[in-house]
Amino acid sequence: MVQAFSITDIGKRRKLNQDYVFASVSPIGNLPNVFIVADGMGGHNAGDYASKATVETMERRIRESHMTEPVEILGCAIREANSHIRRMASENERLSGMGTTVVAATLQGGVLEVANVGDSRLYIANQREIRQITRDHSLVEEMVRMGGIDRLAARNHPDKNIITRAIGAMDTVEADFFQVDLLRGDMILLCSDGLTNMLEDEEIRKIVSAATELSEKGKALVGAANDNGGKDNIAVILIDPFGEQENEA
Repeated sequence: MVQAFSITDIGKRRKLNQDYVFASVSPIGNLPNVFIVADGMGGHNAGDYASKATVETMERRIRESHMTEPVEILGCAIREANSHIRRMASENERLSGMGTTVVAATLQGGVLEVANVGDSRLYIANQREIRQITRDHSLVEEMVRMGGIDRLAARNHPDKNIITRAIGAMDTVEADFFQVDLLRGDMILLCSDGLTNMLEDEEIRKIVSAATELSEKGKALVGAANDNGGKDNIAVILIDPFGEQENEA
């Protein structure tokens, strides 16, 4: 039985929490489970509106979809969320310029389907390694791919928070999709950059692979990010794809 635990935290520097999460180990429409992290951007309350509205729009679209392929369902939900955010931003001046990242996943039979827009991430971690499955849509990531800078320099680059793709940024949005075959012992982590900017991947792996309950792992990730500065909101969804009992929060 799939287990999941989700948590968000405002961090130590922000006045608003613009991260939003959704985690269901029960079926939503034709998907057996759904997990979404969104990290909003925009002044005043626009960022938190964008993330919350994106997740709620996606959840509703997934629930109502007659499609059967996970990639098609997630892709359609992301496109509808983008249209909704664009429409609301054009109708309300206070919401102008808002946007959000999104990373979403669903799993069935040991196969994980993932979609992402922006720089929120999905990792697979176990006792041996941690792998980032998603690819950041960011200026610094593009620089790394082009060979301009290395990964070490990228972590502290002054432009690391400039993203090149987001829900609400353009009239159309293109998500990236990934498929992963899971193995016993694998743990799935969806998170915002409020976690990954504060912790190295290996620090994350050690916490995620510790012999503790999912809720303890999730709270430990948030605590470690805050201990290292907590410069941004933090969003975490942890999933044990082969758990023996449900444990959702």
